[in-house]
Amino acid sequence: MTARASDIEKAAGVLRTGGLVAFPTETVYGLGANADDPAAVARIFQAKGRPTSHPLIVHLGGAELLDDWVEDVSATARLLAERFWPGPLTLVLRRGRRVPLEATGGLETVAVRVPDHPVALALLAAFGGGVTAPSANRFGQVSPTTAYHVGAELGDAVDFVLDGGPCGVGVESTIVDVTGEIPSILRPGGVTREDLEAVLGCPLAVHSTSGVRVPGQHPSHYAPRARLVLVEPEKVVAEAELAQELGHQVGVLLPPAFTDAPVKAHAVVTLPGSPAAYARGLYGFLRELDQQGCELIVASLPAEEGLGLAIANRLRRAAGPRLTA
Repeated sequence: MTARASDIEKAAGVLRTGGLVAFPTETVYGLGANADDPAAVARIFQAKGRPTSHPLIVHLGGAELLDDWVEDVSATARLLAERFWPGPLTLVLRRGRRVPLEATGGLETVAVRVPDHPVALALLAAFGGGVTAPSANRFGQVSPTTAYHVGAELGDAVDFVLDGGPCGVGVESTIVDVTGEIPSILRPGGVTREDLEAVLGCPLAVHSTSGVRVPGQHPSHYAPRARLVLVEPEKVVAEAELAQELGHQVGVLLPPAFTDAPVKAHAVVTLPGSPAAYARGLYGFLRELDQQGCELIVASLPAEEGLGLAIANRLRRAAGPRLTA
């Protein structure tokens, strides 16, 4: 689905007047505000219930705009931008003066990327500036991959929603810290570690935590309403059936290798064998099990290679300890 030109112009107008626009990217739907407007950026945190210390990503219309927003761009950063932009790669660099501290959580670094979606790029071109945008959902909850998800979760907190159809990648961008001499992955995502290493010619460390705060590193993130439990693949069926017998409404993310196994559970999602299809459908699967009234979801981690690394990261965060009021 492609948004109409009139919708894109309307969305650009909303951004110019300090409003919030939800828009599609290849990864997930973003909740966008004018990156030059601190008051508009502050509205994002209010709408999401997001702590103001958690930095946001600035979306740009092209790699040629990078120097307008950041400082000290290394040769490594330019190489990655040239190879992977537009695309699901976010680079962490030194904040330029143009970027308000409200967008960086008070940090002197900023995360930037160029999305690979025709509607997002058309919006950025029509708006003519940078758009600060985290995922368009309540903080810590499942990211939206359709416009319907955005409306169901944020409702009137969004001034305008651009519908660009389902997101093609389905998990957030890979975040790479390029502020130092040795780059590192701060969040695995749509660009695989293997692809990055092939371009850079060196191995990359993957950090679950780091000295640089970036999106997606909260202990509990991407979480459905149901509690998510992770077990070994061969134990998924037995764990689910035991919990069901104990009186829980159990949902199951059934690994492809066990599709022939009958499962006595409240709801079962049989996972696709393709990592790309799994990533594309992951958040939709979690939402589906929530909608079916599951209170517990049993799942396992995929092999942590290729997109499996990003899927495993999201599942671990979704299963993480949750804050209680």
